[in-house]
Amino acid sequence: MDEKQIKAVVFDMDGVLLDTETISWRTWEIAAKEFGLSDIEKANARCMGANRADTIHLLKEIYGADFDSLALLTRTSELFDQIEFSEGIPLMPHVMEALNYLSGKYTLALASSTRKFRVDRQLGACKIIHYFKTLTCGDQVEHSKPDPEIYLKACASIGLRPEECAAIEDSPNGIRSAAAAGLYTIMVPDKVQPDEKIKGLCHKIIPNLGKITDIL
Repeated sequence: MDEKQIKAVVFDMDGVLLDTETISWRTWEIAAKEFGLSDIEKANARCMGANRADTIHLLKEIYGADFDSLALLTRTSELFDQIEFSEGIPLMPHVMEALNYLSGKYTLALASSTRKFRVDRQLGACKIIHYFKTLTCGDQVEHSKPDPEIYLKACASIGLRPEECAAIEDSPNGIRSAAAAGLYTIMVPDKVQPDEKIKGLCHKIIPNLGKITDIL
């Protein structure tokens, strides 16, 4: 795929625009101790990029069919809200630089597994929501990343074909989703580094959003 075809850039939110993943990992660690769970880091990494419904299913696969996934997620959400409202959510490095650069050249959209009320609240609080023409969120799709549905819907929402769009992702599930949908995939790894399979699905891998000017 040639980057010269690209007319739009579709961003993931968590771990790409907002440093929510750092907060999320803190909440999972706290909740894991309360629930007496082991290997929570592996579970969190596997669930990263999935919406609420799929995360509940994945947790039951990991901890057993009788595990109360909803109770764990409810607790992590409570903890997240406490941290968000007391400390705020910082932007990832070079976000403003990247948004200002890209918005002058491309249509920008969002494809986030987070529920829309949280996306609206968090992007609004960080004062970057106006950069995005459309927001496609986790509670607006049946299947979350790594399924391609969210990226296909995001591209349709701006009236473009997937091959005319680039995706910027931090997680393996996000890259799988964007690649399956047919977008030009750019990975900015955050908490989970790509293995060889994920590297094979990426058109480009960059250390931070400040390097986006070298690609687009």
